[in-house]
Amino acid sequence: MISIRVNGKQHEVDAEADTPLLWVLRDELNLTGTKFGCGIGLCGACTVLLDGAPMRTCVLTAAAAAGKSITTIEGLSKDRSHPVQQAWIAESVPQCGYCQSGMILTAVALLEKTPHPSDADIDAAMTNICRCGTYNRIRKAIHRAARA
Repeated sequence: MISIRVNGKQHEVDAEADTPLLWVLRDELNLTGTKFGCGIGLCGACTVLLDGAPMRTCVLTAAAAAGKSITTIEGLSKDRSHPVQQAWIAESVPQCGYCQSGMILTAVALLEKTPHPSDADIDAAMTNICRCGTYNRIRKAIHRAARA
């Protein structure tokens, strides 16, 4: 059994220590907002916040997440009221939407660290891949959220 704290709630999950956190979140806790993309930690579709820092869950084991605070897109807000979610909506960021939960959580972490980021700050922090190419709208949404 592995004890993990997700979205403010403690969970005991029956998983092998080396099971990727992604599969624990999706298959054991039914938190499907965290997506599988590449499986090697490059694309960012599986990004969650681990103690406030963006982390790729496809390469993070469940055991490594034990004792840390995990926030998934489902835990960011119950009603899409978080300023970053509101900015995403206002700027019509998603196209297909597959990568967006990871993008939003990465943006949240950026704004916590750098409340008024420059374009260069955004480009450096937002390493997630958007196959639809909505990077300009993502940048606009982050600037909007920073003003909120």
